[in-house]
Amino acid sequence: MTFSSFLIVCITWVLWLVSYIWTPAALALTQIPLSDIQYHECPPELAEGTVTAGNFTAAKCFLVTGKAENTSKRLVVNADIFGRIYDANGNSVMENRTRLGAIDQIPPGISDFELRISVPANQPEPLKLEQFKAAGFTGSVRR
Repeated sequence: MTFSSFLIVCITWVLWLVSYIWTPAALALTQIPLSDIQYHECPPELAEGTVTAGNFTAAKCFLVTGKAENTSKRLVVNADIFGRIYDANGNSVMENRTRLGAIDQIPPGISDFELRISVPANQPEPLKLEQFKAAGFTGSVRR
């Protein structure tokens, strides 16, 4: 074995050892169960001038509320909310879209959340809220 290949092997072993001993904290995606999901119409000051995305069709404004349970012992940030919303006839209110919004911060334990949605005015109520969940990070996330 030449000196240069011996040096490469030694450097490789040192790098492996350092990476084994010191590893940065992983920013793993944390699942957040959502419960007690309800909706109600927005107050008039929030609902004024509401239209659906992409066009100027009249829409109704709703606030979706519930409880978010952070079982980790760390603050979860930038948690995306996923779910499905159907009208009274079983038609999807948000076609091809399951990400509905986000929660900026969820402390450990159970906390309240609120999400504003716009629904085309011609879709009949009551709305059906299904498969709601959230997922976020336990560290700072660059935006």
